[in-house]
Amino acid sequence: MNEVVIFAPSPVLTVTVEGRADHADIHLHAGGQGVWQARMLQALGASVTMCCVLTGETGQVLGHLVADEGIRVLAVRRAGRGAAYVHDRRGGERSQVAATQGEPLSRHDLDELYDLTLRAGLGADAIVLSGPAGEDVVPADVYRRLAADLRSTGRFVIANLAGERLTAALGGKVSVVKVSDDELLADGRISAPDEEQLFAAAYSLRDEGADTVIISRAEKPLLLLADDTLSEVCVPTMQIADPHGAGDSLTAGVAATLAAGGTIEEAVSVGAAAGALNVTRHGLGTGKAETVRLLRDHVRVYPVEWVPAFAKRLTPDELAQTVQNE
Repeated sequence: MNEVVIFAPSPVLTVTVEGRADHADIHLHAGGQGVWQARMLQALGASVTMCCVLTGETGQVLGHLVADEGIRVLAVRRAGRGAAYVHDRRGGERSQVAATQGEPLSRHDLDELYDLTLRAGLGADAIVLSGPAGEDVVPADVYRRLAADLRSTGRFVIANLAGERLTAALGGKVSVVKVSDDELLADGRISAPDEEQLFAAAYSLRDEGADTVIISRAEKPLLLLADDTLSEVCVPTMQIADPHGAGDSLTAGVAATLAAGGTIEEAVSVGAAAGALNVTRHGLGTGKAETVRLLRDHVRVYPVEWVPAFAKRLTPDELAQTVQNE
């Protein structure tokens, strides 16, 4: 099997304007973290099911767009305002014209979404927990509950989250957590993205409830903490067309490989290759599997020879106090 379920509570309808000032090309796509992960997972040969809520007019369009890509959709459908954005890229950079995060889920909608995800997850090889479009769409504790319930049945649970949702998922215990150094900085888990603090943060995340920790650092090597070994994962530097979606492609590569029975080292190598390829493209979460496989052969994993002793010893509370004092 190679079945992956994605918890994607609020996909986003994206409208992007490209071309020249006198000749606009308007592109309509499904977007959001879960959609970008699903797209790369499918490209890598996984069978993907996306569990989501489709809201209002934008939700109706999103349902068709996602299904047309061959992704199975299990959705709670409701009236209201869904997540969407309009971006103008005619100047070369993304300029936001308008955006909405959508409306929070009602208790009834949340119960239905939870049931859909649990049912699909129980028959899957791996489950990816992705974030919603807005901060208030889904209560953070849903991630703790889902992680705990799915892990209790022996599923691989992969969390690509930050903030309260990351903390909640760790409370439920996860197989893999993927987070960026920028997210750790924004969350106050580190005060600067230097190696000592990132090493300490990796061990702290492990102690909070992650079997394996992956920290992305933009153009720098990834950090991987697995089986108490900290490693750097190096991939060739690629010319960037659009950096958005690289982390989601990384997560998709990890999920696809673990679902197929690969080791965590193999999974991170495929994920690093998928993320590197994604930045060379304008389509988020896109890429050819053969190119990912070829690029994977150039990924190198090096154990970190020097890890400060305090990094392994600090508890999460002690690390937070250290960050606060600096």
